[in-house]
Amino acid sequence: MSNLKSLLRWNPTARQWLNWTITIVSAIACVILLPARLPGMELLGIGPNWPLIWVVAWSIKRTTLQGAFAGLVLGLLQDGMTSPHPTHALSLIVVGALTGHFQKQRYIQEDFISIALIAFGMAIVAETVLAVQFHLTGDRTLTDIWMDNQRIALSSAILSSLWAPVIYFPLSRWWQLVNSYEQSQT
Repeated sequence: MSNLKSLLRWNPTARQWLNWTITIVSAIACVILLPARLPGMELLGIGPNWPLIWVVAWSIKRTTLQGAFAGLVLGLLQDGMTSPHPTHALSLIVVGALTGHFQKQRYIQEDFISIALIAFGMAIVAETVLAVQFHLTGDRTLTDIWMDNQRIALSSAILSSLWAPVIYFPLSRWWQLVNSYEQSQT
């Protein structure tokens, strides 16, 4: 912890660059982890939704607009790695905005269980938004989409909620440390 505090004593510009570097690298790492299927990290052929987990971790302490913007950026990155039709950006925008709204309204407390529950619910929301987009394209019947959506949403929600604290805890601690140091300097 003392090493982190010594890093924060750098000049404000270097501290800000370090903070943005950690934030950006963690977001990109979550997008890169998306296609990885490590042993024990998939359920019914579905893995955790790492970008969704990152958007939840980011948005929980930020405004609705900041959460939506983070969802847009990570959604576009995810679209760049997968098929852009349907877009993942829309579902992650909804997730970021809703999570930011929860924080603003103080409906939740920030602990591992709350983050896991939020990630669970937001994974279901994200997969449902994708399912609606599939329906609007008219490629498949609503029955087929609904059957697949149940399996995909539940698998994604379970795995994302289990892995959410792994992403949330270190990032939250870092952002909290940076914010507390900046507040003590003013």
